Formats: sequence, structure tokens, C-alpha cells
Amino acid sequence: MYVDRPRVMLVDDEKEVADAYALRLQGVADVTVTYGGDEALSTVGESEPPDVILLDRHMPNLSGDDVLTELRGYEMRTRIIMVTAIDPGLGILDLPFDDYLCKPVEREDIRAAVDQQCQVLAYGLLGEYFEVESKRSVIEAELPPERLTNHEEFSTLDERATALRDRICRLLPDADDLLNTFSGIERETY
Repeated sequence: MYVDRPRVMLVDDEKEVADAYALRLQGVADVTVTYGGDEALSTVGESEPPDVILLDRHMPNLSGDDVLTELRGYEMRTRIIMVTAIDPGLGILDLPFDDYLCKPVEREDIRAAVDQQCQVLAYGLLGEYFEVESKRSVIEAELPPERLTNHEEFSTLDERATALRDRICRLLPDADDLLNTFSGIERETY
């Protein structure tokens, strides 16, 4: 399924709070809501990872801190924002989150935090895209098409370039101009 907006996951054991934050992101993100740490971890494991996770700290069974630690062990590029009523203290120094918002969070603030984290993620992915795309375009320019047809490694590289481009464009609305500038480099063709 193709999504043209950032993927955001909300994790909060208070259903009303999670649903309210999902409404605040309506129209700007494709939102998945989970109502606890276990559900969040199983949902992340089942599908393409979200771009941003909004994570409550105080939840029964599996705390947000535990979920955060578990998520950071996954092989995924996701930004995590703690959204919680727990006042931050020095104990957060060791937590690997990307932003911290204290409840209640206004609509504009939650949207701004998600947008900011999407931008950070997109700019981080740009370097990887440029590396993959330069390899792909140089190989495509230097080798005849029949050598590339059914070449497994080249197909994987081509798919990776497309996936990165799609994700960057989903995260940065004006990314096409930037990506097209890179693609505009003239390369010798076979």
C-alpha cells in the first residue's frame, strides 16, 4: 500500500488521549494508534516501520521507557517522541528518544514536533539515497540494458533507490526539486 504522508504511530494506554492525538494529526499523517507497549511492538514488527512514533512513558505492563529501549534495538529508521505527563528529570539523560513533549500537547505543537522529526529523518535518508542513486545511475549509464535485466543485485539497488526516494518525498513535501537536481547530473550512457 502506497502512502503519500508520513507514517506516525501513537502509543498510549489511555484510549481517549491516543485518539485525541490521532485526530490532531488527521490530514497531515497516516496514523496508526496502539493502546499499549505490547501492541505497539507487535504492530511495528508486522508492517513497514513508522516514520515517527509518539510514545507515552507511563503505561501498565510495559512502560514507554521499556518500549523505547526495545524499539531502538530494531533495524529501522524511526524518530521517537516521548509524549507524557511525567516531568522530565535527569533520568531521561540515558533514554534514546528524539524529542520530549509534556502533556497536554496542543494541536499545533504536536504537528510541529512530527513535522520537525520528519525533516530530520528525511535529511538523514538523503545521504543514503544519494549514495544508492549514484551507484544505480552510473551502472545504468555504463552497462547495456540486457546485462541489467534480471540482475538480482542491480534490481535490489534499483528498488532501494525507489523506496528511499518515495520515503523522502513522503517526509519532505518539496523533496522532488532537490532529488531532481541530483538526478540532473549528466552521465555517459552506454
